[in-house]
Amino acid sequence: MKIGFCGYSYHDQRFYTSHHSRYNSYLFRLQTEGQAQVLVHQHTQNVEKGDLLIIKPGEEYQLHVESGQQSGDFNLYCEGEWIDARFKQAPTLTNIIVDDAVLDLWHHLIIEERRPEKERNSELTNYLVSALCVALERAIDKRSDPLYRPYVVTRMMRFIEENATKQGLKVEDIADHCNLSISRSVHLFKEHIGKTMIEYAQSIRVSAAINQMKYTTMTLENIAQNCGFGSYSYFHRVFKKHYQLSPRAYRDKM
Repeated sequence: MKIGFCGYSYHDQRFYTSHHSRYNSYLFRLQTEGQAQVLVHQHTQNVEKGDLLIIKPGEEYQLHVESGQQSGDFNLYCEGEWIDARFKQAPTLTNIIVDDAVLDLWHHLIIEERRPEKERNSELTNYLVSALCVALERAIDKRSDPLYRPYVVTRMMRFIEENATKQGLKVEDIADHCNLSISRSVHLFKEHIGKTMIEYAQSIRVSAAINQMKYTTMTLENIAQNCGFGSYSYFHRVFKKHYQLSPRAYRDKM
Protein backbone atom coordinates (compact mmCIF):
# COMPACT_ATOMS: atom_id res chain seq x y z
CA MET A 1 0.00 0.00 0.00
CA LYS A 2 1.11 3.54 -0.72
CA ILE A 3 0.04 6.71 1.08
CA GLY A 4 -0.13 10.04 -0.71
CA PHE A 5 -1.17 12.09 2.30
CA CYS A 6 -2.89 11.63 5.64
CA GLY A 7 -4.03 14.39 7.95
CA TYR A 8 -6.66 16.42 9.73
CA SER A 9 -8.14 19.63 8.33
CA TYR A 10 -10.13 22.33 10.08
CA HIS A 11 -11.73 25.39 8.52
CA ASP A 12 -13.61 28.22 10.23
CA GLN A 13 -13.55 30.61 7.26
CA ARG A 14 -14.78 30.41 3.71
CA PHE A 15 -12.87 27.64 1.94
CA TYR A 16 -12.92 25.87 -1.43
CA THR A 17 -10.90 23.03 -2.91
CA SER A 18 -11.28 20.52 -5.72
CA HIS A 19 -9.74 17.07 -5.97
CA HIS A 20 -9.28 14.61 -8.82
CA SER A 21 -8.29 11.12 -7.72
CA ARG A 22 -5.47 10.03 -10.02
CA TYR A 23 -3.81 6.72 -10.77
CA ASN A 24 -5.26 3.99 -8.52
CA SER A 25 -5.65 6.16 -5.44
CA TYR A 26 -8.63 6.43 -3.09
CA LEU A 27 -9.50 9.47 -1.02
CA PHE A 28 -11.18 8.79 2.34
CA ARG A 29 -12.65 11.85 4.08
CA LEU A 30 -14.47 11.58 7.42
CA GLN A 31 -16.34 14.64 8.69
CA THR A 32 -15.84 14.87 12.45
CA GLU A 33 -16.88 18.43 13.26
CA GLY A 34 -19.32 20.97 11.88
CA GLN A 35 -20.55 20.79 8.32
CA ALA A 36 -19.59 21.54 4.72
CA GLN A 37 -20.85 20.96 1.19
CA VAL A 38 -19.39 18.53 -1.32
CA LEU A 39 -20.00 18.27 -5.05
CA VAL A 40 -19.68 14.65 -6.19
CA HIS A 41 -20.96 13.19 -9.46
CA GLN A 42 -22.36 16.65 -10.27
CA HIS A 43 -24.57 16.51 -7.19
CA THR A 44 -24.14 18.82 -4.20
CA GLN A 45 -24.69 17.36 -0.73
CA ASN A 46 -24.32 18.66 2.81
CA VAL A 47 -21.90 16.65 4.95
CA GLU A 48 -22.11 16.54 8.73
CA LYS A 49 -20.45 14.65 11.57
CA GLY A 50 -20.09 10.98 10.68
CA ASP A 51 -20.29 11.40 6.90
CA LEU A 52 -17.62 9.25 5.23
CA LEU A 53 -16.74 10.24 1.67
CA ILE A 54 -14.87 7.75 -0.53
CA ILE A 55 -13.57 9.13 -3.82
CA LYS A 56 -12.43 6.31 -6.10
CA PRO A 57 -9.72 6.34 -8.81
CA GLY A 58 -10.63 8.70 -11.65
CA GLU A 59 -13.39 10.44 -9.72
CA GLU A 60 -13.38 14.05 -8.57
CA TYR A 61 -15.12 16.19 -5.99
CA GLN A 62 -15.29 19.74 -4.72
CA LEU A 63 -15.43 20.88 -1.11
CA HIS A 64 -17.07 24.13 0.00
CA VAL A 65 -17.06 25.65 3.48
CA GLU A 66 -19.19 28.77 3.63
CA SER A 67 -18.58 31.87 5.76
CA GLY A 68 -19.76 31.28 9.31
CA GLN A 69 -19.41 27.50 9.02
CA GLN A 70 -16.90 25.34 10.87
CA SER A 71 -15.68 22.10 9.37
CA GLY A 72 -13.24 19.45 10.61
CA ASP A 73 -12.30 16.21 8.87
CA PHE A 74 -9.77 13.38 8.83
CA ASN A 75 -8.47 12.51 5.37
CA LEU A 76 -6.39 9.78 3.78
CA TYR A 77 -5.18 9.45 0.18
CA CYS A 78 -3.81 5.99 -0.54
CA GLU A 79 -3.66 3.16 -3.05
CA GLY A 80 -3.11 -0.56 -3.25
CA GLU A 81 -4.72 -3.71 -4.63
CA TRP A 82 -5.92 -4.67 -1.16
CA ILE A 83 -7.73 -1.33 -0.79
CA ASP A 84 -9.20 -1.57 -4.27
CA ALA A 85 -10.59 -5.03 -3.56
CA ARG A 86 -12.37 -3.77 -0.44
CA PHE A 87 -13.70 -0.41 -1.57
CA LYS A 88 -14.25 -0.66 -5.34
CA GLN A 89 -18.00 -1.12 -4.78
CA ALA A 90 -18.28 1.02 -1.63
CA PRO A 91 -20.86 3.83 -1.56
CA THR A 92 -19.51 7.30 -2.22
CA LEU A 93 -21.11 8.84 0.87
CA THR A 94 -22.15 7.00 4.03
CA ASN A 95 -22.94 8.23 7.53
CA ILE A 96 -21.09 6.08 10.07
CA ILE A 97 -20.60 6.08 13.82
CA VAL A 98 -17.55 8.19 14.66
CA ASP A 99 -15.93 5.56 16.84
CA ASP A 100 -12.98 6.48 19.06
CA ALA A 101 -11.10 3.44 17.76
CA VAL A 102 -11.33 4.74 14.17
CA LEU A 103 -10.13 8.20 15.19
CA ASP A 104 -7.27 6.73 17.23
CA LEU A 105 -6.05 4.69 14.25
CA TRP A 106 -6.26 7.72 11.99
CA HIS A 107 -4.40 9.84 14.54
CA HIS A 108 -1.60 7.27 14.95
CA LEU A 109 -1.24 7.05 11.17
CA ILE A 110 -0.96 10.84 10.93
CA ILE A 111 1.77 10.88 13.58
CA GLU A 112 3.70 8.11 11.82
CA GLU A 113 3.52 9.97 8.49
CA ARG A 114 4.87 13.14 10.14
CA ARG A 115 8.11 11.45 11.11
CA PRO A 116 11.23 12.06 9.00
CA GLU A 117 11.18 9.62 6.10
CA LYS A 118 14.25 7.75 7.39
CA GLU A 119 12.53 7.13 10.72
CA ARG A 120 9.22 5.86 9.37
CA ASN A 121 8.35 2.20 9.81
CA SER A 122 6.67 0.96 6.64
CA GLU A 123 5.50 -2.23 8.32
CA LEU A 124 3.74 -0.26 11.07
CA THR A 125 2.24 2.10 8.48
CA ASN A 126 0.81 -0.83 6.52
CA TYR A 127 -0.69 -2.29 9.69
CA LEU A 128 -2.27 1.04 10.61
CA VAL A 129 -3.72 1.58 7.12
CA SER A 130 -5.04 -1.99 7.06
CA ALA A 131 -6.62 -1.65 10.50
CA LEU A 132 -8.17 1.71 9.62
CA CYS A 133 -9.62 0.41 6.35
CA VAL A 134 -11.08 -2.67 8.07
CA ALA A 135 -12.62 -0.43 10.73
CA LEU A 136 -14.15 1.85 8.08
CA GLU A 137 -15.41 -1.13 6.09
CA ARG A 138 -17.03 -2.58 9.20
CA ALA A 139 -18.63 0.79 9.99
CA ILE A 140 -20.11 0.94 6.47
CA ASP A 141 -21.40 -2.63 6.75
CA LYS A 142 -23.03 -1.88 10.10
CA ARG A 143 -24.79 1.10 8.57
CA SER A 144 -26.40 -1.11 5.92
CA ASP A 145 -27.38 -3.72 8.51
CA PRO A 146 -31.18 -3.76 9.08
CA LEU A 147 -30.38 -4.42 12.77
CA TYR A 148 -28.35 -1.22 12.98
CA ARG A 149 -28.47 0.16 16.53
CA PRO A 150 -28.40 3.76 17.78
CA TYR A 151 -24.99 5.27 18.43
CA VAL A 152 -25.72 5.72 22.15
CA VAL A 153 -26.24 1.95 22.51
CA THR A 154 -22.86 1.32 20.87
CA ARG A 155 -21.31 3.81 23.31
CA MET A 156 -22.79 1.83 26.20
CA MET A 157 -21.41 -1.42 24.75
CA ARG A 158 -17.91 0.03 24.31
CA PHE A 159 -17.94 1.42 27.87
CA ILE A 160 -18.98 -1.96 29.29
CA GLU A 161 -16.36 -3.79 27.23
CA GLU A 162 -13.62 -1.47 28.52
CA ASN A 163 -14.72 -1.62 32.16
CA ALA A 164 -16.37 -5.03 32.63
CA THR A 165 -13.36 -6.58 34.35
CA LYS A 166 -13.08 -3.71 36.82
CA GLN A 167 -14.82 -4.34 40.11
CA GLY A 168 -17.74 -2.12 41.01
CA LEU A 169 -19.10 -1.39 37.53
CA LYS A 170 -22.66 -0.13 37.95
CA VAL A 171 -25.55 0.63 35.63
CA GLU A 172 -25.41 4.20 36.93
CA ASP A 173 -21.83 4.52 35.63
CA ILE A 174 -22.89 3.42 32.15
CA ALA A 175 -25.89 5.76 32.10
CA ASP A 176 -23.79 8.71 33.30
CA HIS A 177 -21.17 8.03 30.63
CA CYS A 178 -23.84 8.42 27.95
CA ASN A 179 -25.71 11.29 29.64
CA LEU A 180 -28.88 9.21 29.99
CA SER A 181 -31.19 8.42 32.86
CA ILE A 182 -30.84 4.93 34.30
CA SER A 183 -34.31 3.90 33.15
CA ARG A 184 -33.70 5.17 29.59
CA SER A 185 -30.31 3.48 29.28
CA VAL A 186 -31.68 0.19 30.65
CA HIS A 187 -34.59 0.26 28.19
CA LEU A 188 -32.48 1.14 25.13
CA PHE A 189 -29.83 -1.46 25.85
CA LYS A 190 -32.32 -4.27 26.42
CA GLU A 191 -34.32 -3.29 23.33
CA HIS A 192 -31.37 -3.33 20.92
CA ILE A 193 -29.00 -5.91 22.43
CA GLY A 194 -31.53 -8.38 23.82
CA LYS A 195 -29.90 -8.66 27.23
CA THR A 196 -29.37 -6.41 30.23
CA MET A 197 -26.19 -4.41 30.71
CA ILE A 198 -25.22 -6.63 33.64
CA GLU A 199 -25.75 -9.77 31.56
CA TYR A 200 -23.57 -8.28 28.82
CA ALA A 201 -20.85 -7.43 31.34
CA GLN A 202 -21.07 -10.94 32.82
CA SER A 203 -20.56 -12.53 29.38
CA ILE A 204 -17.38 -10.46 28.92
CA ARG A 205 -16.12 -11.39 32.39
CA VAL A 206 -16.77 -15.07 31.78
CA SER A 207 -14.89 -14.96 28.45
CA ALA A 208 -11.96 -13.20 30.13
CA ALA A 209 -11.99 -15.79 32.94
CA ILE A 210 -11.93 -18.70 30.48
CA ASN A 211 -8.87 -17.23 28.74
CA GLN A 212 -7.08 -16.91 32.07
CA MET A 213 -8.10 -20.44 33.07
CA LYS A 214 -6.62 -21.73 29.80
CA TYR A 215 -3.43 -19.76 29.60
CA THR A 216 -2.40 -19.02 33.19
CA THR A 217 -1.87 -20.94 36.39
CA MET A 218 -3.70 -18.35 38.48
CA THR A 219 -6.04 -19.71 41.12
CA LEU A 220 -9.74 -19.53 40.44
CA GLU A 221 -10.12 -17.14 43.35
CA ASN A 222 -7.56 -14.76 41.80
CA ILE A 223 -9.20 -15.08 38.38
CA ALA A 224 -12.55 -14.17 39.93
CA GLN A 225 -11.02 -11.01 41.37
CA ASN A 226 -9.05 -10.22 38.24
CA CYS A 227 -12.08 -10.48 35.94
CA GLY A 228 -14.35 -8.25 37.98
CA PHE A 229 -16.51 -10.80 39.81
CA GLY A 230 -15.34 -9.67 43.23
CA SER A 231 -15.69 -13.07 44.89
CA TYR A 232 -15.28 -16.70 43.90
CA SER A 233 -18.83 -17.54 45.04
CA TYR A 234 -20.30 -14.99 42.61
CA PHE A 235 -17.96 -16.17 39.83
CA HIS A 236 -19.03 -19.77 40.51
CA ARG A 237 -22.72 -18.87 40.32
CA VAL A 238 -22.46 -16.86 37.10
CA PHE A 239 -20.14 -19.38 35.40
CA LYS A 240 -22.38 -22.33 36.22
CA LYS A 241 -25.37 -20.47 34.83
CA HIS A 242 -23.52 -20.07 31.52
CA TYR A 243 -21.91 -23.51 31.20
CA GLN A 244 -23.76 -25.81 33.62
CA LEU A 245 -20.36 -26.61 35.11
CA SER A 246 -18.39 -25.12 37.97
CA PRO A 247 -15.23 -23.21 36.97
CA ARG A 248 -13.12 -25.94 38.55
CA ALA A 249 -14.86 -28.72 36.62
CA TYR A 250 -14.60 -26.70 33.39
CA ARG A 251 -10.87 -26.17 33.94
CA ASP A 252 -10.30 -29.86 34.63
CA LYS A 253 -11.87 -30.72 31.25
CA MET A 254 -9.53 -28.42 29.27
